[in-house]
Amino acid sequence: MGANSRHHLESDHQFRHKIRLGPPFQNRRVSQSGQDNSTRAKIRLALSAHSHPFLSIPDSHPLTALTALSPVDGRYESKVSALRPFFSEFALIRYRLTVEARWLEALGACNDIPEVAPLSTSATAFLEALTDNFSIEDAKQVKEIERTTNHDVKAIEYFLKQRVEGEKELQEISEFIHFGCTSEDINNLAYALMLLDAREAVILPAIDRLISTLCRLAIPLTQEPMLARTHGQPASPTTLGKELANVIARLEHARSQVAKTAIRGKFNGAVGNFNAHLAAYPDLDWATISCGFVEKLGLDWQPMTTQIEPHDDIATLCHALMRTNSILIDLDRDIWGYIALGYFRQRAVDGEVGSSTMPHKVNPIDFENAEGNAGIANALLGHLADKLPISRWQRDLSDSTALRNLGPAFAHCLLALESTLKGLGKLEVDSGRLQADLDTSWEVLAEAIQTVMRRYQVPKPYEKLKALTRGRQAMDPTTLRGFIEQLPIPKEARERLVQLTPATYTGNAAEAAAAFLQRLSGDR
Repeated sequence: MGANSRHHLESDHQFRHKIRLGPPFQNRRVSQSGQDNSTRAKIRLALSAHSHPFLSIPDSHPLTALTALSPVDGRYESKVSALRPFFSEFALIRYRLTVEARWLEALGACNDIPEVAPLSTSATAFLEALTDNFSIEDAKQVKEIERTTNHDVKAIEYFLKQRVEGEKELQEISEFIHFGCTSEDINNLAYALMLLDAREAVILPAIDRLISTLCRLAIPLTQEPMLARTHGQPASPTTLGKELANVIARLEHARSQVAKTAIRGKFNGAVGNFNAHLAAYPDLDWATISCGFVEKLGLDWQPMTTQIEPHDDIATLCHALMRTNSILIDLDRDIWGYIALGYFRQRAVDGEVGSSTMPHKVNPIDFENAEGNAGIANALLGHLADKLPISRWQRDLSDSTALRNLGPAFAHCLLALESTLKGLGKLEVDSGRLQADLDTSWEVLAEAIQTVMRRYQVPKPYEKLKALTRGRQAMDPTTLRGFIEQLPIPKEARERLVQLTPATYTGNAAEAAAAFLQRLSGDR
């Protein structure tokens, strides 16, 4: 061990020594709360004075994939970058600005508000350009205003007012920016638009890619016989394509639930009653104006609220995504198991390492990564679904910090989907291994034999097959066929049973899978 290594070990030892409890408790001052002031002071002094290189990252290091706190913004940044235009702080500011600008336009379009004339083409173009060309520098200006206001939505209002200065038409109506609004009017619509856009642009296409990949994998395997396993034990055979089709059917249904979940928006003021609106313009039908505005944004209108939109729809979407992720976990674990059984081989990638010590390993890491990320996503989504619909009285702010974690939840969903896709792309079927398992599992034909015996009223068919097959380590075809030959059933029935093998005892698996996949192909 070199001198530098000894120095680090000694330094670590000295550091640990600094924060030991020191003299016996009776010789030290203890505060009324029971805290040992002497020990606490030593710990603070040691932590502040010690220069261990791993205690902190110097402030001079910029935020990168190496210094990011979350793996979503670090290790996995490139894999989830498609979500940044929707869930980043920049995106949230831009969506809020869009809502504020569209509301000003809506007021101008209302003939019963004479103080706000319909916006000219140039004024409308100015506002559209402001939102369409919103830049990082613009967002920084908003954050700078927020440093003073300590209120993120008010900062948007002030930013917009600053930007319309010099635009005579817009400057004259600048006090109608944020007119009648509470912050939640802006926020709930911004988040609703974020969710809808991210769902349409990123999540649903990723689910569709997974379904399409599974279809391409399943179609040529609809007639590939496979030993089924219930409770981990050999069971009536199926086909590999049918088992994949089962997952596809589940994902199709889950996708429809994700896709059809409506996200409603509210726009009715501080406690949901248009109080300020009616104080200013008591004769206007503000509910109709609000409904038209929300629907023009592409959202469904939520008429009955407190200050906040109750988030029931977001909870529904979270639950739909959780069910999708649960199906994904089920698939990942099954494929993992089939790889372990040898039913699938994984194509090795040049340069990759499976184990730091075992050179031969080709591990199912993509499916393991997907399972882990789907689990994290479900933990976040589950909390959001539980928390967001609950708000004290007419509103509390606990939903605000929770909503900011929609992005990480979606990111882990996307990681799970993409990792599963990557893993599926490496799979190769080992038909020989599938057949070998079937050839050593003749006992699974017991179900067929006892069912045919029931048809022809042979006494105690189940019990007879149980005595013959249950717990037998190796049921060979000769023994089984010998049993069949002595059965008092019609000759044709005996011949069908004699010809039956584990590989051919698959019911309608092949036909059902092929028909389902054909219908799905037509539907899609």
